[in-house]
Amino acid sequence: MENKVPLVSVGGLTMPVIGMGTASYPPADAATIKSAVVEAIRAGYRHFDTAFVYGSEQPLGEAIAEALSIGLIQSRDELFITSKLWCTFAEQDLVIPAIKTSLENLQLEYLDLYLIHWPLKFSKEPSRFPVPKEEVSVMDIESVWSAMEECQHLGLTKAIGVSNFSTKKLDEILSFAKIPPAVNQVEMNPLWQQKEMKEYCKAKGIHVSAHSPLGSKGTVWGDNRIFECDVLEKIADAKGKTRAQICLRWVYEQGASVITKSFNKERMKENLEIFDWSLSAEELNQISGLPQQKRSSLSVFIEQGSELEAEL
Repeated sequence: MENKVPLVSVGGLTMPVIGMGTASYPPADAATIKSAVVEAIRAGYRHFDTAFVYGSEQPLGEAIAEALSIGLIQSRDELFITSKLWCTFAEQDLVIPAIKTSLENLQLEYLDLYLIHWPLKFSKEPSRFPVPKEEVSVMDIESVWSAMEECQHLGLTKAIGVSNFSTKKLDEILSFAKIPPAVNQVEMNPLWQQKEMKEYCKAKGIHVSAHSPLGSKGTVWGDNRIFECDVLEKIADAKGKTRAQICLRWVYEQGASVITKSFNKERMKENLEIFDWSLSAEELNQISGLPQQKRSSLSVFIEQGSELEAEL
């Protein structure tokens, strides 16, 4: 799969347009994740998205080791691996130990991309969700970002970025960053199109990567609206494509990369088959006119999360 996007703030580094996500809800067991990743590498995926909190770093690392040993890839350098700093470690002196823990879990010497998972700090590892509001605060972004920059200087990661950050928080980072974020990974799909975010990031040279391109059906924070959308169904039927393929192609045509999530072998292949066709101007227009509904996953994860959102 050769479709890649350049990361502007890191000269020469490119990222495969389609990444395979390894978060699952409810959580999959390690053997399931490992075998799904090996299958994905066999199918052509070269970009894998994980995070400390997903519990998928270890099986992903084992899958990479297996893919190397059976010759599916010749070198780790053929892969693009993203992981994320969890909120419990969102303070300056915990960032480098946290990335080293992730690298140890993955059995890797470096990441391609390390993201701050949320612009939040948890005072301790949550014992329940939603997290009690007294355990949550807005992180000291300046000191945390300087530690992220140090991760890049030390060669522990090739690029650094953020996830689930607002334009307001990005403005804050850009006011002091020596290395600007290469990526902001946010929810983006035809029913939450992130128009303002896309324009902002394009102007600032930050690449937008889309998680939840199908609306996170089946999770406590997601819903089925994508799969109940008549406009998307009609476009899919007319083109002989699946609704998922229409959504993924739409994200790609917005200039974003996309994190897909399926452990099903056939759907894995379908998710890669979005490059040899396109949406017409009329179809793009129909999708552009869909009613937008911003969802706050913060309110699922954090007590009174919608109040906290005003600060973010």
